[in-house]
This record gives sequence, structure tokens and C-alpha cells, in this order.
Amino acid sequence: MSTNKSRSSARERRHIRVRKHLAGTPERPRLNVFRSVAEIYAQVIDDEAGHTLVSASSIDHELRAKAAGLKKTEQARLVGKALAERAKAQGIQKVVFDRGGYRYIGRVKALADAAREGGLEF
Repeated sequence: MSTNKSRSSARERRHIRVRKHLAGTPERPRLNVFRSVAEIYAQVIDDEAGHTLVSASSIDHELRAKAAGLKKTEQARLVGKALAERAKAQGIQKVVFDRGGYRYIGRVKALADAAREGGLEF
């Protein structure tokens, strides 16, 4: 039996472990982050209804033009600010942060800091 595990499967196990204790409600939805090699995606989710309330990503048409030529952490900051603006427009002030099993450094931290600067509380 092989004991070698891939990074992605380890991340998925961490995410499942954290999600046992973390859920979004209508009053305080969950801000979920997904990070691929090239892009970053974030969405605010009401887990009780099973709906995405707000989303932003580095592949959005309006952010794509602004993000051209920027480093990935700077793109993550743009995504965080855009997400915060869209959430505030929907009347969402407080969220629960779900880092998706990723370490809280680099792009994930940049997105979270920008969302906080944009007015989201978590």
C-alpha cells in the first residue's frame, strides 16, 4: 500500500476536516476561496439555502482587464476588493472565512486582507 499522497488530496482532506465545523448562514454566509495554479476564485455562500450569493474571480470580464500584467498576489487583492464591493451591494457585512484547506499565506492572505479593507468583517 502506497503512503504517498498528492498535495491536492491532502488539501481536500484538510478542507473536509475544517468544513465539519464551519457553515454559512443567511446572517453570516461563508466566504470560500479556491486557488488554482493560474487563477483565484472566491464566492460568498449561504449553506442553508445552498446558494452562491456573490462571486468574484480573476477570470471575470471586468477584472480581467485590470489584472492584465499584474502578479498573482496583486490579482488576488483585486478579486478580494471586488468581492467585498459586490457583497456590500447585496447587504452582506459579516462572513465566515473558509480558506479551502490552503495555507493562510500569499494569494489567500492577500484576498482576505483586501476583502477586509473593502468592508467585510471576519
